[in-house]
Amino acid sequence: MSDGEKTALDLELEAKEKGAAEENATRTGVGTRKMVGKTRGRGVLVIEYEAFDESKPDTLPKTIQQFMETTKVSDEPTLVGYLIDGFNQANYTAASDPLAEFVDPSWPDDAKTQFRLVVRNYSRGANVSLDDAVALIKPGFSKQFAPAAQA
Repeated sequence: MSDGEKTALDLELEAKEKGAAEENATRTGVGTRKMVGKTRGRGVLVIEYEAFDESKPDTLPKTIQQFMETTKVSDEPTLVGYLIDGFNQANYTAASDPLAEFVDPSWPDDAKTQFRLVVRNYSRGANVSLDDAVALIKPGFSKQFAPAAQA
């Protein structure tokens, strides 16, 4: 199959993503949005599910009460389970990022993302360690995004 040809799964995924985008365009305010993805493992299937769209902060609950009202979760054990899952995932994500210790928390989010990308690309392209790439790149980012530069 050439690069230009799409599988039936790709076509189904595109169709469901288009449908989800159309439906999500009709939704307003705080709440979940329709998401599309694929199952894991063998026999991959296209799936649709409800989730919060973290790329749209205006749609996210701001309080625990608002979360409970939006999701219809009313029992404390379920809520605590969600909190534990989220806490564990956040800590795993932070701990598994080999660049986390080098990212300055005062930098804007887009600068943090760009720094990670530049360091990884340079490290791969120049065939140097992440530490060596950071040593070369971080001074420029630190100078550019120093708290005094933001004032």
